[in-house]
Amino acid sequence: MSAVSTRAPQNTRRKILQAAFEEFHRHGFQGGSLNQIVDSAGTTKGALFHHFENKNELGYAVVNELIQPRIKECWFDPLSESVDPIADLKRLLRQTMKEEITGRKYVQGCPLNNLAQEMSPLDEGFRQCIDKIYCSWRENLAAAFARGIKAGTVRKNVSPRRVAAFIVAAQAGIIGTAKSAQCEKLMMEASTALFDYLDSLKP
Repeated sequence: MSAVSTRAPQNTRRKILQAAFEEFHRHGFQGGSLNQIVDSAGTTKGALFHHFENKNELGYAVVNELIQPRIKECWFDPLSESVDPIADLKRLLRQTMKEEITGRKYVQGCPLNNLAQEMSPLDEGFRQCIDKIYCSWRENLAAAFARGIKAGTVRKNVSPRRVAAFIVAAQAGIIGTAKSAQCEKLMMEASTALFDYLDSLKP
């Protein structure tokens, strides 16, 4: 089998996944149209169902293969060796807020949080996929704060696990409320309050 013929199905699958991500982000999973997905991907429903058993399987793949790697790249990897998580997290948050405002990304909300709010109560497969990412996110943050305590950049009486749980919830809430209000000012005010909290964790 040639390399071209091997790549073609994978390219089609990748186009379907990207089109599905954009459709679900724009209209939600339940409101997302398979017809629109295949049109955007330049393929057919036959090709879609060749790669994915049903719409739910497509949704799980979007979470596992597109959203999870993006979360890892944006939030896990930059903190993977951090010994000053307060400074590093504030830098990441500033960068993210700038991108959210410049690109008006907050208007559509966070893809992960959107699906969590919509689908976790309705489908156990979605709940498990999404919760796995949030669990990894909390573990990554907790490990960074534990290193910070050891390095002396974080107060010794701080609980890394509790701090991580709060920060992940705060990040989701900041984008979620900004989306609901369609207000970048609210997002900036909430972000400033989160910065104040992070500063309170310093020695």
